[in-house]
Amino acid sequence: MDEGSFPKPVLIFDGDCGFCTRSVNVLKRLPITAEVTPYQFADLAAYGTTPERANHEVLLVDPTGRIHGGAQAIARLLLTAGGIYAAAGWALRMPPIRWVAAGVYRLIANNRQRMPGGTAACALPPTPRESASV
Repeated sequence: MDEGSFPKPVLIFDGDCGFCTRSVNVLKRLPITAEVTPYQFADLAAYGTTPERANHEVLLVDPTGRIHGGAQAIARLLLTAGGIYAAAGWALRMPPIRWVAAGVYRLIANNRQRMPGGTAACALPPTPRESASV
């Protein structure tokens, strides 16, 4: 397989996060075509990403090797499911829904340890700016 070319999309998520794992298990019930893997077990370099980015947001690597993160990763994943799910995916890609989805995604991701199924292990590490203010 050529670097940057994959047979199907790959969804990469934080397998150490209970909330993330529960969320992915819900998505796996849909007729998606993506392979789903925790970043802790993925060859991230082969996908063109890093553990820092994969810990920060869910990623979808499309068959061309392009990486989509956060709400847009979910939108692209929904597109692969077809039907009403694809319609939701298209809606998530259109402004102003796209902007709202990005904000909601970041709010949830930044507070995932507080979400149902979340634990202290789900908390994102502080940003360098947050660490400096402590």
